[in-house]
Amino acid sequence: MAGTRKEKTIRWGIIGCGDVTEKKSGPAYQKTAGFEIVAVMRRDAEKAADYALRHGISKHYIDADQLINDPEVDAVYIATPPDTHKLYGIKVAQAGKICCIEKPLAPNYEDSAAILEAFTLSKTPLFVAYYRRTLPRFQQIKEWIESNSIGEIRHLSWHLSKPTSALDLSGNYNWRTDAKIAAAGYFDDLASHGLDLFTYLLGDIKQVSGSSLNQQGLYTANDATTACCVHENNITASGSWNFGCFVREDKVSIYGSGGKIEFSVFDEEPIILMNADGIIELSIAHPENVQLYHVQAMKEQLLANKNHPSNGQTATHTSWVMDQITKL
Repeated sequence: MAGTRKEKTIRWGIIGCGDVTEKKSGPAYQKTAGFEIVAVMRRDAEKAADYALRHGISKHYIDADQLINDPEVDAVYIATPPDTHKLYGIKVAQAGKICCIEKPLAPNYEDSAAILEAFTLSKTPLFVAYYRRTLPRFQQIKEWIESNSIGEIRHLSWHLSKPTSALDLSGNYNWRTDAKIAAAGYFDDLASHGLDLFTYLLGDIKQVSGSSLNQQGLYTANDATTACCVHENNITASGSWNFGCFVREDKVSIYGSGGKIEFSVFDEEPIILMNADGIIELSIAHPENVQLYHVQAMKEQLLANKNHPSNGQTATHTSWVMDQITKL
């Protein structure tokens, strides 16, 4: 299998070469030694050809099955909206190929579990693009936690709010607010990043409840969500996400018996450590291609047997948490 080869380059194909692949992820594969993108797929033939030409990729398809079954493709990155992740993911698993799927793994826990089962049965590596687990700013926060810089962790809180966007007000189609694809709207797309990160930092969540509703009535998906959680080590947590507020805010606070950590999930604000020794503020920038360390970590697992922090099992747990919060 391609994933066990030490000498040869792992050749990737991308299904869904849209905006996320232009800068966030696609170039990261091309910059990672041992990886190569050899094919892309998009239903629009002209856009698929244009993407391949601009990024120096030799093949382009309009049929996902052709890419998945191309003998020159060893691994597949699925970068489509989440409602097609199960369809394509299971096909990749059945083809016995390495896979990375964009987050969230699927729109719900049931589909996520089905994807995980398919890759478990095929004994094929499955990665999920919860790339914040590998970013240096969050690695620093993890180091503060593990070095007992704020003592025993007691509670985490996260508030994320954004003003109503021009697209929301226009009534034009946006898959991120289509209830058939993302029932909780922007919560599905954005909160999944933070909730997955928190399980990485603090351990899995064992109890969770929440509520989700549509306050604005601008689209079919919900736009306001709240939650309360308990992590496996009895750390409590709370969250609120609202996408119709006057103020944009993204603030996480982790409270400990001996200090506090503050940071943003999405904004590149300084991360702050406060304890009896004083206050430390660190500005740690993301790489130009934000998924670079995530992709490099996949290479390290596939070619050097080092475990990647984001896989099908961890992402399925995040899907379970999301389902418990929204109950949709």
